[in-house]
Amino acid sequence: MTWTFKIISLMYICICNAVTERQVRACVDSGAATLDDLQYELGVASCCGRCAESACSYLPGGACHTVATVALPAGAASEILPASAAQQAA
Repeated sequence: MTWTFKIISLMYICICNAVTERQVRACVDSGAATLDDLQYELGVASCCGRCAESACSYLPGGACHTVATVALPAGAASEILPASAAQQAA
């Protein structure tokens, strides 16, 4: 008897909305070209926003073409990070 197993990769890009890498890739393959497109179709980067950079890496060119606006809950601490060299050049 031979056993055959199919390994399914299930990497989450957005934990808040349970969006997987496979879903992001499919959305980009269907024409999503900006973070706004991914937010509209999948809801990525619409809660805490920590997945925005990761989600953008799947876009054509591998970078965000728009800026995500994320409303933080009352009392939440926001973290301000310096822009990367690529973001400064854009």
